[in-house]
Amino acid sequence: MTNLQNKRVVVTGGSGFLGSHLVERLKGSGCGNVFAPAHQEIDLTNNDAIERLFAKYRPEVLIHGAAVVGGIGANRANPGRFFYENAIMGIQLIENARRHNVEKTVVLGTICAYPKFTPVPFHEEDLWNGYPEETNAPYGLAKKMMLVQCQAYREQYGMNAVFLLPVNLYGPRDNFDLQSSHVIPALIRKCVEAMEAGREEIVLWGDGSPTREFLYVDDAVDGIVLATEKYDKSEPVNLGSGMEIAIRDLAIMIAAMTGFKGNIVWDTNQPNGQPRRCLAVSKAEKEFGFKAATPFEVGLRKTIDWYIASK
Repeated sequence: MTNLQNKRVVVTGGSGFLGSHLVERLKGSGCGNVFAPAHQEIDLTNNDAIERLFAKYRPEVLIHGAAVVGGIGANRANPGRFFYENAIMGIQLIENARRHNVEKTVVLGTICAYPKFTPVPFHEEDLWNGYPEETNAPYGLAKKMMLVQCQAYREQYGMNAVFLLPVNLYGPRDNFDLQSSHVIPALIRKCVEAMEAGREEIVLWGDGSPTREFLYVDDAVDGIVLATEKYDKSEPVNLGSGMEIAIRDLAIMIAAMTGFKGNIVWDTNQPNGQPRRCLAVSKAEKEFGFKAATPFEVGLRKTIDWYIASK
């Protein structure tokens, strides 16, 4: 059991969507030494900058949540960048954590690491049974190499490094930039802006048939904190809600919740992405007591309300 209240904790990506919620939770639960250096201060692709991070903050616990991320379009436009920057950040951070004797390192992976045709629900044991979906394979594989590194360092050096696999997240403060956002914020923004402009249709990629699972950001934070406190094994663990919804049904739901009454047009010249995504979530509950608590419609309503209020 790691008592975080008495530890110096560094969260990479702490000013981002998930990271900002995680930092708030840690501070709110009495953890008095939480540090979240911004990208402007520490460029995590630069090893000298990482050395400065460890010298300045002297972390006892490291939670690596920083990533270069985006939806299908961003992944297709930046496969080289997404591979290199995610891989180099993780490799250098984990190596420095080892050399500086960090007590506990928690690395956040991605659902994109799973093979394209993984049987539903995705079990952690399925992770190596095929190649990821092509549009996000460089990103998914870069993150999966951190699992290999964590396991290798545990075996050779006895390093306490754990690897979590969060499913698609959503919630307040998500990225609503249509050039790089994921599906939920993109749908919300398209519906709201179409109503404001008086447009009678929105155009979405693919045919709407793929399925996705979503985890509300506060639930993801719960899972990460519980794993940081209680999980000390080498095997990766899924963090998800266990729900599955078709993109077509998701679009209809968000249109109704935002009040958009126009047509939804599917551009089938654009890719669908991975056919199905839904995680097996029993391992997280068994190993460290995590179970998602936020009903999907409740989380969606909070996300929509936050976006409208922030405009």
